[in-house]
Amino acid sequence: MYEFGDIKIRLQELLEEHELSKSKLSQQTGMQRLQIKKYCNNTITRLDIDVLARLCHVFNCNIEDLLVYVPPQDEYKQKAE
Repeated sequence: MYEFGDIKIRLQELLEEHELSKSKLSQQTGMQRLQIKKYCNNTITRLDIDVLARLCHVFNCNIEDLLVYVPPQDEYKQKAE
């Protein structure tokens, strides 16, 4: 199986940039704190588009400010070619 890269969620960085606590974000988005923690730690396995829309709304940002594509390491790219 080849690695195609990862999607990194920048929620923790956005919280710090906006000086917003997870509790306050929970109130503003209606998300549970455990769910926020998983997004901050990048431990979720499926993205929920409703959650992404809520986060973009609260942070007044675009989706590319929240999600970053991290390409695979070169050794994996070579195997895939």
